[in-house]
Amino acid sequence: LTLFLVVGIVLTIAAVIVTSFRLYIRARHKRLWIDDAWAAVGMIFNFMLLVADCMYLQDYERYPQGVRVALYYMIAQFFYAVVWSSRLSILFTIVRLTVPGTTFRRVLISTAIIFGIVWALLFSQVWWVCESEPSWKIQPHPQCDLGRGIAIAQIITDVLGDFVLILAPFSLLYKVRLSTGQKVRVLAVFSASAITTIVSLAHAYYIFSGGGTKEVMAAIVEASMSLIVANLSVVVAFIFHLKAEEDSPSTPTPIITFGSQPRKRVRDPLDTNFTSVGSTPIVLEDLSESRPRSLKTGDDDEISFSNNREAKQPNEWC
Repeated sequence: LTLFLVVGIVLTIAAVIVTSFRLYIRARHKRLWIDDAWAAVGMIFNFMLLVADCMYLQDYERYPQGVRVALYYMIAQFFYAVVWSSRLSILFTIVRLTVPGTTFRRVLISTAIIFGIVWALLFSQVWWVCESEPSWKIQPHPQCDLGRGIAIAQIITDVLGDFVLILAPFSLLYKVRLSTGQKVRVLAVFSASAITTIVSLAHAYYIFSGGGTKEVMAAIVEASMSLIVANLSVVVAFIFHLKAEEDSPSTPTPIITFGSQPRKRVRDPLDTNFTSVGSTPIVLEDLSESRPRSLKTGDDDEISFSNNREAKQPNEWC
């Protein structure tokens, strides 16, 4: 139990640090959007989940019985809040790279609504199951027997939700002419959602087997991993930006940034735009806000691939 608690604390702190870094970068370059808001919501609930976990697992005897029951409910619901707000953050990160008014963007927004509905159903399911058998509330260390129904619901929704988050970037980059290495690098960032799926299966196993406190700790591990994965796109962009600055000008290296300033307007953000002999940037611009008949030119988010030889490389990312 002590090892689980230490792992949970370390992962929670790491998730909070990574999310705070992401928000700092986005705020610094005035590119905060809906995906950042969901990341912030996930960070807040993740911290609250850790506090509730510590109170529930350590020295719970000193709290009244009603407080113990409330702490268990807080853990159950804060867990869902972190996991699904993290998924919504990833989904809206993809949305901001699409063209307004396109079918693909509408599909993604509809998917976000479905994610919200699933979150609400899972939230309600905990109350239905636990309140129908209230005898657990009188236990010294109260814990509701969630049963196989909730475990099955979590497995199905986790697998399908992460599958959508992995598939969507593939559809987005399908027509973009990039090198194989560049495509692998971008898609690997979003495909990290598979990590969350693996951890969620372990959590579901503990629910199936009545894992007790291990079930609680598996929840905080899954929640923290979900939040970390949701911030990978920004962190990876920052790392590649620093690497590009350190490279010698005589050794051009392709870089990937999420949110670099566009050099010029383009009518189709998914088309290759050749701007100079020494540079071939390919951009997916953030069109979360757009003016009629034109693309944004000042505060867009994009995936930009460029060459270090370019004389006037943009200095902004994320």
